[in-house]
Amino acid sequence: MATGEAKVEDHKIVQRNLALQREWYGEPLGDRVRRLVVAFNVSQAQLADVLGISAPMLSQVMSGRRAKIGNPSVLARMIMLERKVLTPDVATGAPEALQRALDDVRESKPTVSRDSFPVNGDESVAYPVLRRVADRVELQQAADLLHEDFPAIAELLRRAIRAASR
Repeated sequence: MATGEAKVEDHKIVQRNLALQREWYGEPLGDRVRRLVVAFNVSQAQLADVLGISAPMLSQVMSGRRAKIGNPSVLARMIMLERKVLTPDVATGAPEALQRALDDVRESKPTVSRDSFPVNGDESVAYPVLRRVADRVELQQAADLLHEDFPAIAELLRRAIRAASR
């Protein structure tokens, strides 16, 4: 195969992989990873370490040379970091909060099962959102209404109420 043909073939593979990433992950992984690099003020190599993937592998996924992250725990950690960006302490950009979030994710041992995709129980991300759309009384009324048929949702609402009083 001539050099020009090889470049065309490589380009086709990258474009196919980026299309697969859009289908599987909602957007190219390079875009998601770059946002994390900026949000946490780390290098790609540092982020790779936190995610539990080699830096070259992360680079290949970002560039579209590879279509997917093969290890579900790595993807789970990436999602955990994306969610942590939304937490109030990390959103401030305080270096200690950023480092704490990175350390939490690095040390996590997420498991992926058919019934749950891990976020390491970090539902606290939902609390500020719930409090923005409803006051304590409304959250309590909703929890009371949902308790019988949807006890897990009712308990989430109650935890949002308790978190507001801290």
